[in-house]
Amino acid sequence: MSNDQEPQATQQAPQLELGIQRVYIKDVSFETPNSPEIFTAEWKPNMDINLGTETKKLSDNIFEVVLKVTVTVKSEEKTAFLAEVHQAGIFMIKGLEESQLAPVFGITCPNILFPYVREAVSDLVNKGSFPQLVLSPINFEALFAQQMQQQQSKEAQH
Repeated sequence: MSNDQEPQATQQAPQLELGIQRVYIKDVSFETPNSPEIFTAEWKPNMDINLGTETKKLSDNIFEVVLKVTVTVKSEEKTAFLAEVHQAGIFMIKGLEESQLAPVFGITCPNILFPYVREAVSDLVNKGSFPQLVLSPINFEALFAQQMQQQQSKEAQH
């Protein structure tokens, strides 16, 4: 009995390969516009956090992703401090088509960068002589899903 059939080619899904080449602070700012008066006032903090990401292709399979975090804390309507950190990373990403990269840029990379930005914000606030501030974990997957839903709603309206 001979086997004249050609072996079947097995189609495997491309395997995501992700490498971190560098993590660094791209930009940092800390302001205390109402100091020193804010230190003598009653401390009733109200915090506002803004997040964003920015991605730039550097070369084939190499991308810079920047997680931008701005924390504004007010006490009785006066700004106590404003801390802004742009935490960046250079990532090697292989095995995905361009159309499949958005979740990596919106979820995976920010999850990797967030502990660094949390530490940088905490250090800035501490050096500014304010009570310790540790940012709570952020669900980047939920934020990404919300952003995609908003984008689809906008496209449906046009």
